[in-house]
Amino acid sequence: MSSTVDLAASSVHVRLLGRVARMYHERDMTQQQIAEQLGLSQARVSRLLKEAGDRGIVRSIVVLPDGVNAELEDALEERFGLADVVVVDTAGSSDPARALGAVAAGYLDVSLVGADVIGVSSWSGSLVAAVELMRPKLQPQAQVVVQMFGGVGDPDVQVQATRLTGRLADVLQAKPLYMPSPAIVGNPSTCTALLSDPSVAPVVDAWRDMSVSLVGIGSVEPSPLLQRSGNALSLEESEELVAAGAVGDVCLRYFDASGAPVASPVDDRLMGMSADQIRAVPRRIAVAGGVAKVRAIRAALLGGWVSVLVTDSDVAEALLAV
Repeated sequence: MSSTVDLAASSVHVRLLGRVARMYHERDMTQQQIAEQLGLSQARVSRLLKEAGDRGIVRSIVVLPDGVNAELEDALEERFGLADVVVVDTAGSSDPARALGAVAAGYLDVSLVGADVIGVSSWSGSLVAAVELMRPKLQPQAQVVVQMFGGVGDPDVQVQATRLTGRLADVLQAKPLYMPSPAIVGNPSTCTALLSDPSVAPVVDAWRDMSVSLVGIGSVEPSPLLQRSGNALSLEESEELVAAGAVGDVCLRYFDASGAPVASPVDDRLMGMSADQIRAVPRRIAVAGGVAKVRAIRAALLGGWVSVLVTDSDVAEALLAV
């Protein structure tokens, strides 16, 4: 008799689990509504829903929308020890850089929240596209947006580079800090003097306080934007870097295939953050795509120059192929 009663009680309990689960998941009722209708406490409803999950009565299935490359993203995170990865499908796009920038804009919209000081690299077409497409925030999302290295160069290109810092500051309702100098100056003594000048001191101070950086990843061959700016290395300097093993750069600080810094002919003339400063920023977001940059991107990941990567699916697959 006792076993019959126990069996019946068990059956009623399972029925209750199923009923509560259906009310919650299929009829979109709140736990409080279920409790009131069935005469239960809300705490018991919560326990029943947990038990329904533990017993397999409720099973979660994640259905990803088209264009989400979760497996590639997870694989890259694990391979390179990254905090986050966003992989974009740019196949068929007439402007892959802008397609990458559009998705990067969406990522930055939701991830640049509560940062104190955000550093931005000025000479990346993908970053320009991303920041231009970001939506203005209703409340301040950062205190300061600061250039990570000098930006004064060709006037036409300078307008675009300065606009990147200013636009991001406007979007986030933050204060912009511009580096009032070229990226590369004539000699080391000039660089030392300018970095200690009162007009530059607020920028240098902000570098030490950065919580987030937003950069591109360059190859030894300069991007078209950097080339037009007048801040690019000479052919002889580029050849010297290649001979030393350099494969890419972040903010004109160069590194080899393993990501280790490579001494550059302009290191002591560069008005910008040092390699150690760049890699010490807590959250280092890079927007970089195109198969021509695969070697540079891989090296940047290996060397810890980046902790978050926004890239395209062709690059993601190439990074995982080796």
